[in-house]
Amino acid sequence: MKLYGIPNCNTVKKARDWLDQHAIQYEFHDFKKLGLDTATAQSWLQQQPWEKLINRSGMTWRNLSDAEKNAVIDAASAQTLMQEKTSVIKRPIVMKDHQIITIGFKEADYVQLFAKE
Repeated sequence: MKLYGIPNCNTVKKARDWLDQHAIQYEFHDFKKLGLDTATAQSWLQQQPWEKLINRSGMTWRNLSDAEKNAVIDAASAQTLMQEKTSVIKRPIVMKDHQIITIGFKEADYVQLFAKE
């Protein structure tokens, strides 16, 4: 299982803390250090609509120019933005067996998802 995010994000910290407290093994992928490769971005966009993957209420999105925001109209333009500005991606994203199993962190969702782990 792999958790994607940035280490200083409060939501990512909550998810990591929860997983650690429940002794659930995961690999952490730091967007700031490792970026987002094309294959992963394309896979995510095949599994989820871009509107679910881009955090349009976060600071990174709000700091984009109107032209940049208006340019995101489909999966291809969303992919470009996600790879150029990884902080715009909603986080954390948890993947298992090459499938997104959750986006964001809600403790109740984690309890349900990982009860069998």
